[in-house]
Amino acid sequence: MTPKKIIIIGAAGRDFHNFNVFYRDNPAYEVVAFTAAQIPDIADRKYPAELAGKLYPNGISVYEQSELETLIKKLDADACVFSYSDVPYSYVMSLGAKVNAAGAAFTMLGHKNTMLKSTKPVISVCAVRTGCGKSQTSRRITEVLMANGLKVIAVRHPMPYGDLLAQKVQRFATIEDLKKHNCTIEEMEEYEPHIARGNVIYAGVDYEAILRAAENDPDGCDVILWDGGNNDFSFYKPDLMVAVTDPHRPGHELSYYPGEVTLRLADVVVINKIDSADYANILTVRESIEKVNPGAVVVDAASTISVEKPELIKGKRVLVVEDGPTLTHGEMKIGAGIVAARRYGAAEIIDPKPFAVGSLAKTYRTYPHIENLLPAMGYGEEQMRDLSATIERVDCDSVIIATPIDLGRVIDIKKPNTRVDYSLQEIGHPDIEDVLRDLIAKIKG
Repeated sequence: MTPKKIIIIGAAGRDFHNFNVFYRDNPAYEVVAFTAAQIPDIADRKYPAELAGKLYPNGISVYEQSELETLIKKLDADACVFSYSDVPYSYVMSLGAKVNAAGAAFTMLGHKNTMLKSTKPVISVCAVRTGCGKSQTSRRITEVLMANGLKVIAVRHPMPYGDLLAQKVQRFATIEDLKKHNCTIEEMEEYEPHIARGNVIYAGVDYEAILRAAENDPDGCDVILWDGGNNDFSFYKPDLMVAVTDPHRPGHELSYYPGEVTLRLADVVVINKIDSADYANILTVRESIEKVNPGAVVVDAASTISVEKPELIKGKRVLVVEDGPTLTHGEMKIGAGIVAARRYGAAEIIDPKPFAVGSLAKTYRTYPHIENLLPAMGYGEEQMRDLSATIERVDCDSVIIATPIDLGRVIDIKKPNTRVDYSLQEIGHPDIEDVLRDLIAKIKG
């Protein structure tokens, strides 16, 4: 039988995982191309033969998604498999219409075909949108598990923007490992908080190889924590699944893909940022949960902030730097830095757009919804230089850094600056300890 020709539409993450677990070594299909979107500079490369398997001795080319309709006709593709996340339903189906009009089927893979089974208990932490507070929820869960004497190995949703073969399996146990693996700012933002809390974190490209390495980590492993990315669902079959929602974006939990999938699959739903959200918006999120997953346990939580040097905010003209993906495809207009600026009495929040250079200027053109915020874009050395140069050019008294890492450690910031930290604080009960109690007892025997 002639294999069906497949194009995998992705963004250097779910796309490679779908290939690895469903299409690699499967003679019923021939993957003729990947396409790339969302992340800059990840097209025009190859998924290497060493990772692609025996059916692909020359590897598989990666193209810009803008070429998709041409590729369908040129490569005579039978179907295109949508394989990335954090996009509205209107975007998904518009892309589906283009694919259908070009002559191919438009499909998606579900968790039955893509979740791997672990030999260890798995807790997965996902979110309905980028920027809901998934990472702080993961950190809180880790704290509870570690306080109960359990060894936690975290596995992060992929961010392989460099040498794919070198990134097949990555293990991070020390801050030095971030430099060893040439991490981008986005990667460091996700890995460093785990390292700082004393637990090992894995990431990379081949998530079955990563899972087996994590299960047999030299430091030991009692439980795997899947630290999800964007609003994707877990690559691993969870024993407990947590989904984080955001009342600053009410209704998105039912209108973004695959955020609604994570909400429907969740055993536990966290409504985060209750301390800074409007009551009506919180109510909308509660109604969404009740509509599609009434059996889920709901945890109310605040995203609490702390500031290192509040004197650099009060009465000052400030530049606010926030997490990049949260502002870009996460579409957030407010983050911890803005909250800190308002609570601590900043005289003015400076608009950085007139001062943006290079790739940062392009980012503002691509994402015009970003207002008086500077996204900490750092997917490569060029963007890191542009970020440093933009900060230097902004006419301000001080800089509020609301990224999960110490940005001053990786780029040169000459202006007075202060960091904002944020953490999950449950409100009442049930809390994280409550929802973990049975699983912890089972693990400890």
